Amino acid sequence: MNVLLRAGSVKKPFGGRRRRGGFTIVEVMVAAAVMALAITTSITTMQSAFLALDSARNITLAGQIMQGEFEKMRLKNWDTVAAYPTTETTLTIDSAFTSNPAIGNRFTLKRTIAAVNSDMKEITLTINWRGYDGRNFSRYYKTYYGRNGLYDYFYNSN
Repeated sequence: MNVLLRAGSVKKPFGGRRRRGGFTIVEVMVAAAVMALAITTSITTMQSAFLALDSARNITLAGQIMQGEFEKMRLKNWDTVAAYPTTETTLTIDSAFTSNPAIGNRFTLKRTIAAVNSDMKEITLTINWRGYDGRNFSRYYKTYYGRNGLYDYFYNSN
């Protein structure tokens, strides 16, 4: 509490110099450390979110590519499907997907056919790609194509 002695002069109750407003160097260092921690945490979280977003987009796109291939196969007759080679065959992905510069030729689609019996084939489509972080991904769909056509397919993933 200040005591008024003379007009315009102020005496401090405990003596000493009057403290100026502001932060000490320790307070500034603690604030900077907290801010650095917050920024580092948010950058790490954003990087994880971008990785999850890239994976989700690519898994969806892979499913669309394989489903499109099965739909094209559904339109074929039994003689055409029965003549497919039983060895693993690399397929050309539809240009509706590869013409997009963000997709390009990052995906590889392969087809494997096994004879279940004389009137049915087991068809597996496997798609592979590399994520933006360099990890390899793979998904596959499997279906059975009978002499009377393709009626349904099963969705599985590795």
